[in-house]
Amino acid sequence: MSSPLRSLVLTGATLSTGLMAGLFAAFSYSIMPGLGSTDDRTFVSAMQRINEAILNGWFFTCFFGALVLTAVAVLLHLRRPATPWLVAALVLYAAVLVITIAVNVPLNDKLAAAGNVEHIADLAAVRQRFEATWVGWNLVRAVVSTAAFGCLTWALLLTGRLPA
Repeated sequence: MSSPLRSLVLTGATLSTGLMAGLFAAFSYSIMPGLGSTDDRTFVSAMQRINEAILNGWFFTCFFGALVLTAVAVLLHLRRPATPWLVAALVLYAAVLVITIAVNVPLNDKLAAAGNVEHIADLAAVRQRFEATWVGWNLVRAVVSTAAFGCLTWALLLTGRLPA
């Protein structure tokens, strides 16, 4: 396989994974702490709106593109010095997908199912069932996706230093 294609795929994997790591990190160090200091109505309403807004083409392209491009990068770099770093990145990012699908998405769905904040009788209970678990697992996603990004960055550096 041609070196430019390998480089392009690895660069795409690194960029998309970096964008996802940045998104999860931003939620961890700014969005959730900011929302955490608001009242229950504001918190629930804002998270419901965020969870609706994030479901768009840009998000899905990066979220799933990171996995697909990393998997393709592994295949294109088999038996090369960067292979272990690419496999590590793939495993780490797959863990991010599992966490998202198993924990964060179901919590988002339960928050949406609670309905309009104007009709929720106990906003504090809705928030309490959501916030701590979502925030904790998002922090895990941030750390794991950042580690995947680091592995891909190192693989990118290795491939730039070695002959094709």
